[in-house]
Amino acid sequence: MKEILTQSVFFGVVLTLICYWIGVWVKRKTKLAIATPLLVAVIIIVSILLLLDIDYEAYSNGAKYISFFLTPATVSLAIPLYRQLELLKRHPKAIFGGIGAGVLTAMVSIWLMSLAFGLSHEQYITLLPKSITTAIGMGVSEKMGGIVTITVVAISVTGIFGNIIAEAICRIFKITEPIAKGLAIGTASHALGTTKAMEMGEIEGAMSSLSIVVAGIMTVLSVSVFANFL
Repeated sequence: MKEILTQSVFFGVVLTLICYWIGVWVKRKTKLAIATPLLVAVIIIVSILLLLDIDYEAYSNGAKYISFFLTPATVSLAIPLYRQLELLKRHPKAIFGGIGAGVLTAMVSIWLMSLAFGLSHEQYITLLPKSITTAIGMGVSEKMGGIVTITVVAISVTGIFGNIIAEAICRIFKITEPIAKGLAIGTASHALGTTKAMEMGEIEGAMSSLSIVVAGIMTVLSVSVFANFL
């Protein structure tokens, strides 16, 4: 059974899609913030690989084809932004200032935590792009000499965590302005956070989509500077 599964080029794709569908079903049934489809899918996939003693490479050989859709999926987030373009024209300083503050906070926090935990330069560089979308973060990490696989994990964890706590954070700090919500979520937790922003409202989703692009550009520029701090 194990050999049949691992020899199929579609094994990774099929397993990923089925587990994600299960995650969507769990989310709809429980309506719990922590039950994000991606997190549920990851837990199920890891459990199956461990239970059946399947090498990650065998799973990855098929699952890698899904990554082909990562870039076009990210680009498609520009659609809600286009629909809310008038908001961008009315509040450019506040919007870009908010995104800039978020990027700076991400950079400084990683720098301070790296100092506190005694991380090496390589580990520090690996974590710097944690708050931008995977399509950009992988390239930044690779170019700067980081560990790309760990960067992907850091980006995924950041996005999942942001998706889970976004609404709670907005309630705790009484953030009610849709533009502020979207900018904060998108800047802090990229595409995975944006899915939550879209659930919260069209304006939130549009601003979060904008944040992904702008924060990605700002991070690419900032990493080259912050890389010299450690």
